[in-house]
Amino acid sequence: MTTHFITAEIDLEASSADLPAQIDETLRQQGEPLRWAVTEVKDQKATVEAVVTQSQSVALSD
Repeated sequence: MTTHFITAEIDLEASSADLPAQIDETLRQQGEPLRWAVTEVKDQKATVEAVVTQSQSVALSD
């Protein structure tokens, strides 16, 4: 398992009324969110910074 710091942009005009669910759905495309924060809102777009985990496939040799 590895952790990654990512940023995502959420369009506030196109998003649903449930902003946390929209953010979570967007972040899950990159992995399992551990934590996230909205760091900027500008021009109807929210910038989200997050830490996500991703599973690593381990190749076993015989």
